Amino acid sequence: MTAKQRGDDVPIEQSAIRIMVVDDHPIVRAGIIAALQDLPDAQIVAEAADGAQALVEAERTDLDLVLMDLRMPGMDGVEATRRLRARTPGIVVVVFTTYETDEDILSAIEAGAAGYLLKAAPRRELVAGIRAAMDGQMTLAPSVARVLAGRPQHSAGESLSPRETQILQLVAAGRSNAQIATELFISEATVKTHLQRLFAKLGSANRAQAVNTAIRRGIIRPTGV
Repeated sequence: MTAKQRGDDVPIEQSAIRIMVVDDHPIVRAGIIAALQDLPDAQIVAEAADGAQALVEAERTDLDLVLMDLRMPGMDGVEATRRLRARTPGIVVVVFTTYETDEDILSAIEAGAAGYLLKAAPRRELVAGIRAAMDGQMTLAPSVARVLAGRPQHSAGESLSPRETQILQLVAAGRSNAQIATELFISEATVKTHLQRLFAKLGSANRAQAVNTAIRRGIIRPTGV
């Protein structure tokens, strides 16, 4: 069965998360698909064996999220993520790999990945990560979050751009991604991109951690102040 046929064979609920699984090992890819295929709010609509094939599938398949392996022959996951995000910013990419070095993590996040999960994680962590990423949150495996938190931090002036600071202040005020987009006259995808970047800069795994870190450093004001 081809990736395109998989999506054509099964009726898809309109609200379901449309997922593509990218991994160069067929058995691993099949295992990931099997682990997710019974979710009521998600549907595997495509699969690919490398970054180049993933870009082709993304052009012809309606996708919401890509689970991206990192190290693959030919085009790797970082380059595929960078190109995919450049072509279609609305698609969320979550890296799903066995590697957790500083270089791998930072390269993936800088390429535009909305999350970094490990294959050793239990199924519930993968499912929760997918849903969090679709909700606009940076989703990180606990060990990955610790790696980022342990990196030397930039000064407050270097950490966030004015737009990132503005968006984080609105997050602190309880605004959703859609509300922020409306208030700032930008797209929701652009809001997500800014959030991904500021999460990486602050070494935060989610919105609450980012807000807390930024308030502690004096980058933004506590709400109500």
